[in-house]
Amino acid sequence: MVSARVFRYVVGIIGNVISCGLFLSPTPTFYRIWRKKDVEEFQYYPYVATVLNCMFWVFYGLPIVKPDSILVLTINGFGLLIELIYLAFYCYYDKHNKGRKMVAVLLAGETVFIAIIVTISMCVFNHSKRILFVGIFCDIFNVLMYTSPLAIMKKVIRTKSVEYMPLSLSITNFLNGCCWTAYALIQFDAFILASNGLGALSGAAQLILYAIYYRTPKQGEDALVKPSEIQPPPFGEAACMV
Repeated sequence: MVSARVFRYVVGIIGNVISCGLFLSPTPTFYRIWRKKDVEEFQYYPYVATVLNCMFWVFYGLPIVKPDSILVLTINGFGLLIELIYLAFYCYYDKHNKGRKMVAVLLAGETVFIAIIVTISMCVFNHSKRILFVGIFCDIFNVLMYTSPLAIMKKVIRTKSVEYMPLSLSITNFLNGCCWTAYALIQFDAFILASNGLGALSGAAQLILYAIYYRTPKQGEDALVKPSEIQPPPFGEAACMV
């Protein structure tokens, strides 16, 4: 009989695979940037935000905070690397220097912020309270990641068109939230459960909207959006994605 520990590990591996897909989902955006040698109207905010989110979950997954969380650590370490590559790519092709300086300032600020949180958690809290302290920050930023599709969902309702809400991304978001929710329930982890339970609900809402509006024809000019509005959001904890 498969033990709960082994089953949880298998579920976590599946979650890692799904989360990898979410982290890699903006690749078409950066292919377009590379092809045009210009960032156009694409924004750097989602990637900067995801960097901070991943840094918190990497810290949370370390044995000094949450033992036996290697899969949380690995997927967010991968996500952190990917997001930094995206930002380097963005800065390189930012021909008009619109966002390059701000990206540098924001990343420096995030580094200082996470350093302060790490110092406080290690010097002030014992192990049990450290999990609570770090976990609260992880959930705050993970919830922000999972609620980022609300703008697109609002546009779907307004235009009655799913043109700019890709079905594949909605399905992946839903599966990611469900997988990490199951992971958190097998060996109870309230912080992974809270944000990813919300992520599963968010993904389900997107799929319901898709089912309602997928037969609706395009709405002409009303359906047009700026490129910055249609880039797939990088989720994680792993959208995270955890």
